[in-house]
Amino acid sequence: MRIVIAEDEALIRRGLELVLADAGHEVVASETDGSQLSERVGELSPDLVVTDIRMPPSNTDEGLVAALEIRRSHPDTAIVVLSQHVQRRYARELLADGAGGVGYLLKQRIADIDTFLSDLERVVAGGTALDPDVVAVMMGRARNADSAIGALTPRQQEVLALVAEGLSNASIASRLFLTEKAVVQHVSRIYDALGLTADAESHRRVQAVVRYLDS
Repeated sequence: MRIVIAEDEALIRRGLELVLADAGHEVVASETDGSQLSERVGELSPDLVVTDIRMPPSNTDEGLVAALEIRRSHPDTAIVVLSQHVQRRYARELLADGAGGVGYLLKQRIADIDTFLSDLERVVAGGTALDPDVVAVMMGRARNADSAIGALTPRQQEVLALVAEGLSNASIASRLFLTEKAVVQHVSRIYDALGLTADAESHRRVQAVVRYLDS
C-alpha cells in the first residue's frame, strides 16, 4: 500500500513509519500539519491516509476535518484516524456518508502491531475498523438507555460488538471459537431483535449497527 501519515508527534510518526515499512508498505509522505493534508493526498493519490485527529495549527480537530474533506474529494482513498481519547462524535461523522474504507482507532491500539496492520488492510479493502473501546462506550450507553441491547444474550452482545468493529462473520467465528454458521445465526437473531435489516455488504451492516448504538 502507498500511505500518507499525518502526525505531529515525532515519536509516534516515526513509529508508524517503521511499522508500516517493516510490513512492506510504502510511506509516500509524513505530514505534521493538517491544513495541507487534503492537497497532499490530491498530489500523491495514496491508497490510505493515517491521520491524528488533533493536528496543528490549532491542535483541535484539523485531522478530522481533513479526513472528512478527503472522503469527499478523494473517495477512493481509505482513511484511518487516530485519537488519544474515545469520542463517539468522531465515529459518527466518519461513518456518516455510508461508505466503507474508514477506520477510527485509539493510539494505544498501534502497540498491537498485527491487529493494527490487519485493521488497516481491512479499511483499504473497503471495510471499516472501529476501536473496541469506542464500541464498548456505545454498547454501554445503549444498555443504560434501556434499549433492546439489554435484552440480547451475553453471546449476542459479544457478536454485536465485533460486528460494530467491522469484523466479518469468519473473523468473529475465529475470535469467539464458534462456527461461522453459528455466527450467522447469532447475527440474524440480533438484527431481528434490534429491528435492523441485514445487508451482505459488511460496511453497511456496520453502519446499521453503529446508527442503532448511537441513537
